[in-house]
Order: sequence, then C-alpha cells, then structure tokens
Amino acid sequence: MPSPPSRGLTTELEAALLRALTHDYKHLNWSHFRDRLTEPTFELLDSGSDLGRWVPDTRTLQIARRLVIEQPWGVVIEVLKHEMAHQYVHEVLGARETAHGPAFRALCEQLGIDASARGVPRASDEEQRVLDRVGKLLALAESPNVNEARAAMAAAQKLLLKHNLEARGRTHARGYAYRHVGAPATRHAEHEKMLATLLGKHFFVEAIWIPIYLPLAGRRVSVLELIGTPANLEIAEYVHGYLLATGDRLWRDHKREANITSDRDRRTFLSGVMSGFAAKLAEQAKEHREQGLVWVRDADLDAYFGKRHPRVRTFSYGGGRKREAFVHGRTAGGAIVIHRGVTGGPVARGRLLKA
Repeated sequence: MPSPPSRGLTTELEAALLRALTHDYKHLNWSHFRDRLTEPTFELLDSGSDLGRWVPDTRTLQIARRLVIEQPWGVVIEVLKHEMAHQYVHEVLGARETAHGPAFRALCEQLGIDASARGVPRASDEEQRVLDRVGKLLALAESPNVNEARAAMAAAQKLLLKHNLEARGRTHARGYAYRHVGAPATRHAEHEKMLATLLGKHFFVEAIWIPIYLPLAGRRVSVLELIGTPANLEIAEYVHGYLLATGDRLWRDHKREANITSDRDRRTFLSGVMSGFAAKLAEQAKEHREQGLVWVRDADLDAYFGKRHPRVRTFSYGGGRKREAFVHGRTAGGAIVIHRGVTGGPVARGRLLKA
C-alpha cells in the first residue's frame, strides 16, 4: 500500500513529483551518463537519515520525502546525481565495492558530482580574510562623502581582482561550488538577465539560468545559478540582492520625484539601472588593466562548469526599444555605490554581511 502524502504533498502533487524526478533522471542520464543507465523505479523514502538510496536488488532509486519538501530543488538534483552514480558503478561498470569505493569516487570526480554528500565547500581561512577586508571596505563605502564612498567600492573591487589573480592556478585547493540566487519564476525580466551577465563579467563567477521544479506548486520554473569559489559566491550573491533592492528603491524615488503614478516603465527603468552600473564597473576594469591587473578566464572554473553543465545551449537576447525611463535608470545606476547593510535587502548570509 502506498504511503500517505506528507506535509503539503497531495496525492496529485506526489504523482507529479515522481514524474519530475523521472524527467530529470532522463535528462541527467543524457547529459552526464551518455544514456548508459536504464531507468529504475522511483520511490519516496519515508524513514531513516538517508537523503537518497540506490537499491540494487529491486532496481529502486529512493529520494527522501523530507528532502523534496524542505530543500531547494537544486539540492534534490545533487542527491539524484549521487544515487545515479551509485547505479552506474553497479550496473554499467559492474564494480563490487563499498558504497563510496574508488570506482565511485573516480566517477564522481570525472562528472563533477559530490561523492561525499557533505555539502558545498566553505570559504578557506585565506578567503575569509579577503571577505573580512571586503566587508570593511564596503563599510567605508557608507560614507556620506561621495568621492570617499566611490573610492572605497573601487578598492573593494580591486582587492577582489588581485585576490583572484593571485589565487588562479591554485584554486583546485579551494574547490568550487554553486548557489541559486533570486526568486524562481517562469519568466525573468530583462534587468534580471542583465544583472546575471554583470555578475559573470565582473565578480569572478559563472552564471546560468537553469530549470527547477517546485514540488508544492507542481510546476517548473527557472532560477539563476552562480558557480565559483565559496568567497566569490558569497560576494556575488550579496551584490545580486543589493542591486535588486537598490534598483527598486531608485525606481520608487524616481516615481516620487517625477510624479509618476503607475509602474508601467518600472522594468525599463531597472534595465537602465543595471546598464548604468555595468558601465561603471567597465570603467573600473579599464583602470585596473591600465595598472597591469588583467583578468583572463579561469580555466579551472571553466572545467568545473563544464562538468556540472556538460551540454549547455547558449543564446543571446536583445532588449526592447529604450524609453526615457531607461535613460533615467542608467543615470541612477551609474551612481550606485555598494556598501554593507541594505534595509529590506537580502537576508544576511555569512560574515560579509554582519555588522
């Protein structure tokens, strides 16, 4: 007899969830395992501390109910990949070894799968020192003196650049991780896509929009995934939340000052904000190049990204016709100075955001 649905999962939602797991299994089988796996039976695991299990005798792949209810879909996918690796070792390689034996570890290394299931890497002591220094510079950026504030933010960006230049070539010792940021949605506005591009270009992370499933809503949406070192992810996520919150505040200010009563031009204005801030960062990058601080792509990060997303389709998008609101937004974006502590902004995460 099937187990009753748990906390928020109706019978229909549970059936849809199992279909979603099957769908993502098929995609991962194609993208990571070259279609060499044979689809198993899927079950939701009710008891025990395991997040997932591969049961060879019954060819069953189990995922914990509490996992799909309590954790983001990205975590569910990581557990699914982990269990698929166990299936691959057993059925394709024919290896008979302990659960996390050498064949399993080698496969996970090859495919960029977490073999230990211990979670994402944390910032090293060295990276934490950099985060602390960046946090202090962003605190200085709260200065009411415009020139001092801008100088402090520029110094923080320069510090990040120097740290990543010095660390390149030994980043394998720190490890890479991923993080999902922002609100999942069916469609994302142009300014959100511009922000993703900005982060990938200026904050030493890779950005990609990926599909995820919402078990309690029974539908698929997409979310922004950032990939990089723990320290770079910490900063990129902070900047992402800061710019979204600041953009909304700037729009409210613009509405009040221009006596605008509707939000018809809000997204156009926000696209201008991102464009203006990106132009500001581009000017800083030009100054850094003139000082001999030249950044080229991180080959180790590219390799990790390729393992995590081995079959990626790229596309470009163009913004619509720009209106006066875009010009006002671009001017406002060019004046943004990032500093610590945004009222109503992102939830504090990590030491960077602490007072």
